[in-house]
Order: sequence, then C-alpha cells, then structure tokens
Amino acid sequence: MKILINGSTGAMGKTLIEMIDSSEDLELAGGLSKDINGSELYPAFSNYEQVNVDFDVIIDFSHYTVTDALIAYALKMKKPIVLATTGLSAQQELNVVAASESIPIFRAKNFSLGVNLIAHLIKTAQEVLKDYDIEIIEKHHNRKTDAPSGTAFFLADALNENNDYIYKYGREGNQAKREKNEIGIHAVRGGTIVGEHSVIFAGTDEIIEVNHAAHSKRVFANGAIKAAEFISSQKNGLYNMNDIMPRRI
Repeated sequence: MKILINGSTGAMGKTLIEMIDSSEDLELAGGLSKDINGSELYPAFSNYEQVNVDFDVIIDFSHYTVTDALIAYALKMKKPIVLATTGLSAQQELNVVAASESIPIFRAKNFSLGVNLIAHLIKTAQEVLKDYDIEIIEKHHNRKTDAPSGTAFFLADALNENNDYIYKYGREGNQAKREKNEIGIHAVRGGTIVGEHSVIFAGTDEIIEVNHAAHSKRVFANGAIKAAEFISSQKNGLYNMNDIMPRRI
C-alpha cells in the first residue's frame, strides 16, 4: 500500500515515515508540507499541484487551515483519506461528512486504541455514577496550537451523547461555583508532553479517575496506519476508530 503523508515534516509525519520505512507491507509514496526544504529523502511536495506520484491513501496530520484544500484534492483524485488533524471548525466537520459521500474518509480525533477504550469505559462509569461531577484535564507539549485538545472534546462528547451538559473551559474569579450540568475541560501546555488525559468523577466523599498517557507518538501513528489499511478497501463513507477496534464498542 502506497501512502501519501500530508504534514510530512511535522512530528507526526516524521514518526509515520519511520514506521512506514520499517514495514515490508507499506511504501511511502511521498510527503506534502509547506516546510519542504529539498533535503527530504522521499518525493516531497509543497503543494498538491506538484504531486506526480501514484498513491493509494492519504494520511493527514497537518493543520486545520489546509483541511479544505486537502478534501478538495482527495475528491479530485478520488482517493481515501485518514483525517487526523484536530481543531476543525463545525463547518469543516460538515464538509468532511459531505465529502464522505464521494470518497472513503476515516475521521478520528485520537488514533490511540487506549483512548478509544477509555471513551467506552467512561460511558459505562457514567451510567453508574449518575450524580457525580465530571471534569476533564488534558496535557500536551508547549507547541500545540489548539485547546482544548480534540481528544478532550472526543471524551466530553462521548459523555454528552445522551445528555445535555454544557462545557466550561477553566475557572477564574469569585463567581466560579460549579454548575450541576457542566463538564469542566481544562488544558495544560508544557515541555514535551505527548498527550495525557484524565476524566474525573467527583462524588460525595469519593473520586474515581480514569487516565490515559501516551509516551510516544508511535501510538497515534500505529493507529493511523491501521486506519489506512482498513479504509483503502472500503466503499465511500465516513469511518472511525470503532470500525477497527478488536471488538466494536
């Protein structure tokens, strides 16, 4: 399978290249990035018009500002996309859904198997801990531009699937009393933290906390590759991590 990476010079792009190069079943068709400098050891392109290689699927770890152009290019080429970029607007998410009627798109806000399992576990916990206050804390490296993280929203949305919570982003001042129907979401940025997420259920006299920590970006790259292998043979439509979990949840 030949993979074109969108965002090839970023941290996730570089990790993907390393993993593809070490695989006997995958081939790096090329990379796209605005930061191409000519020293790349693979076919590298700074825009879609330059791409002159054959590929089977696009894996995108880039930036939400280029998502619209990426979708337009994939539609033009009729190629499937693994869309891993976070920070998309509501309109962009709708554009993804519309595009999936014409090409296969795999959309996930986190490609870690563990994070997707956590989403299932906290929904189960929520059914039992009905009157508990819920807070989410996410931690990432100091270069991450969007906050809260896509994964924090993914976890909050999982809890809000059949509820009517409002999201509260941080607290300050002397009128910061917690409302009963909120989920607090808090972002920490520092150092080289790969990604940590905690979901706290706070009740009377007890706290239950569910945590996930990624120690390497390979966790996410591995999930994206599995998604690419899956979607390369699928019909048009929108797919997510639930479709490749060992047991659908």
